[in-house]
Amino acid sequence: MPFLFDSFEGWKTYSDTQKMSLVDVVLEYEATQKSHSPQETKKGLLRAWEVMKDAVHTGLEEDMTSRSGMINNGAKKVYRYPKAVLSKEFQQLIARALAAKEVNSCMGRVVAAPTAGASGIMPGVLYTLQEIHQIPDEKIIEAMLIAAGIALIMEQKASIAGAVGGCQAETGTAAAMGAGAIVYCLDGNTDQIFTGVAITVQCMLGLVCDPVAGLVEIPCVVRNASAAAIANSSAQIALADVSSVIPVDEVIEAMGEIGASMETRYKETALGGLAATKTGQAIARRVLIRDIEILPDEQIPS
Repeated sequence: MPFLFDSFEGWKTYSDTQKMSLVDVVLEYEATQKSHSPQETKKGLLRAWEVMKDAVHTGLEEDMTSRSGMINNGAKKVYRYPKAVLSKEFQQLIARALAAKEVNSCMGRVVAAPTAGASGIMPGVLYTLQEIHQIPDEKIIEAMLIAAGIALIMEQKASIAGAVGGCQAETGTAAAMGAGAIVYCLDGNTDQIFTGVAITVQCMLGLVCDPVAGLVEIPCVVRNASAAAIANSSAQIALADVSSVIPVDEVIEAMGEIGASMETRYKETALGGLAATKTGQAIARRVLIRDIEILPDEQIPS
């Protein structure tokens, strides 16, 4: 029977006892649960990777103005800004995460990794990582399998949905997936991969889901960029063998406990946080009025 992804400790133990890589454990799971051969699974992920890269390109090259007006080509502005805060690579990371998420907000094609609301994080992280370190596509696909295993466990132990666990569940999970993928691509071991996940989630515990006007635009887009940055910082720490102190499974359990105790208004209801501010409420009234479609009276047959 394949491993069912209920804990990180179990994933490691199964991998060790079966003498399988973490990647192969995920492939075995896919084969058993969905009857997909390893080749089919990798082929599907390669298509997803192409969509991720296309989303980055689209967000940086085409007009990204949402119907609400809250999203207005922010990624391009960041990408073209002449002065980098840290480095050109960091600037590009932020811009690419913004770009892919803006495509989602403008109703374009993205990969939900793990959700559409967090769809800019993995593309921003992986695109930039590949460019800097010349990572081959095959390694990127394997890293995506690692990320999938991470998300499966986080879904079981906590949640990946903002409506259930707040934004920590969506962008937090995506950032954890990104951190694990980075560590894997840079030849980190199992403990370092899981430490990257633990540190990332520690940095994002308690983040509420408060979309202005109920749209997955503000603050969702900018949180994708900040989460991409956290994924990279956590991976850097983990690769240096700095301990997360709290084991990864316990960190994810803490995320689940926080999500369960979070008030409903902070879980994608647009009733609290930024959505409840004076400006947020004004935007909601404007957007809702503008987007109402007046339908003709129904004709009753005589």
